[in-house]
Amino acid sequence: MNNNNKLPELSIVVPCFNEEDSIPIFYTETTKIIKQMKITAYEFVFIDDGSTDSTLTKLQELNTKDKKVHYISFSRNFGKEAALYAGLKKATGKYTAVMDADMQDPPALLPEMLKSIKEEGYDCTASRRVTRKNEPVIRSIFARLFYKIMRKMSDVQVVDGARDFRLMTKPYREAVVSLCERNRFTKGIFPWVGFNTKWFEYENIERVAGTTKWSFWKLFKYSIDGIIGFSTKPLAWSSFLGIFMIIISLAFIAFIILRKLINGDPVQGWASMVCIIIFLGGLQLFTTGILGLYLSKIYIEVKQRPIYIAKEEK
Repeated sequence: MNNNNKLPELSIVVPCFNEEDSIPIFYTETTKIIKQMKITAYEFVFIDDGSTDSTLTKLQELNTKDKKVHYISFSRNFGKEAALYAGLKKATGKYTAVMDADMQDPPALLPEMLKSIKEEGYDCTASRRVTRKNEPVIRSIFARLFYKIMRKMSDVQVVDGARDFRLMTKPYREAVVSLCERNRFTKGIFPWVGFNTKWFEYENIERVAGTTKWSFWKLFKYSIDGIIGFSTKPLAWSSFLGIFMIIISLAFIAFIILRKLINGDPVQGWASMVCIIIFLGGLQLFTTGILGLYLSKIYIEVKQRPIYIAKEEK
């Protein structure tokens, strides 16, 4: 990636999707912080995730102006997870930071994060939001609910409010890249690989330009991917639910037999019976759906399709 033999001390990996207005601001502010850190050997690795605006043009202009700027342009939109993987794979620095171009990840934290790695012996410094100011209420509620569910169901500890913004050592980055699964959930992969991580807290920051690309439905699907990718408990719970329903049905059968023997009157209530049948049918479809989600992930993995396809790379 670099013309000289000296590897950069710091790599900045930046996934981008329709961030034409944010990129120049991000580049200027982050470069300023890096120079204040007195780091001369550094690189930017931007990933254009199939943008439909002039994001690629902005990256091409930056690459022409500054040879420390590198980029990968995808042939289509493969998603942020694929972009993160591509960027981490391309990065060559001794330390690697992952940041968003919208400036919601404050570059001003970089000096302190790097200091903790160098002086305190951490392998990674990560960030988390302690507030969700200016975020839709419903999204905030479901986000907190998701983190609670993940902590209950998964063996990995996904920290509430965790951002993708983090600074890591080369061994940490290589460990993350070594996990080449297609169904990626980076917020789970980061803690899964282990290593010592220090957390930095900050309040929510609004975007400097553009609008968020994450709709409620996309976030919901992303959370489902996280649960399926890092927990098999839904499968166990569906089995326990089936056993529980069998016990309940046996209890009802015993009740009906006893009622017949004691009172001698016929069993009535066809409406309630229909409701029970519909309920059990829905329960079966629900548990079958859980199994289907796991099977679909296996199906995607065994096809061994590439995580992304690069159209242009510099």
